[in-house]
Amino acid sequence: QVHVVESGGGLVQPGGSLRLSCAASGSIFSINAMGWYRQAPGMERELVAAITRDGSTNYADSVKGRFTISRDIAKNTVYLQMNSLKPEDTAVYYCNAQLGTFKRRDYWGQGTQVIVSS
Repeated sequence: QVHVVESGGGLVQPGGSLRLSCAASGSIFSINAMGWYRQAPGMERELVAAITRDGSTNYADSVKGRFTISRDIAKNTVYLQMNSLKPEDTAVYYCNAQLGTFKRRDYWGQGTQVIVSS
């Protein structure tokens, strides 16, 4: 069992920056990858960024060059640094922890709201 908790959301103006944090607890050594997803009203949840156990990262095309996912292993925490924010980045952002070698298991945080608006 893995528990993940997001924090750091809020209201920012276009062009601003925000850093989201995701703290993991439980069977953290079983985690294969962690990622950030987001879901805007009326839209499907989409992958924003992910980082694997070996530190490899991948990003959605819409956020490449603006968002950076990173981790602090000692703190069991993953971050999402969001720069040059756009109104279309407005969404609830969810932290995801992926477990399993043959059968994938996903654990989700409660979500944190990000609103980019003037």
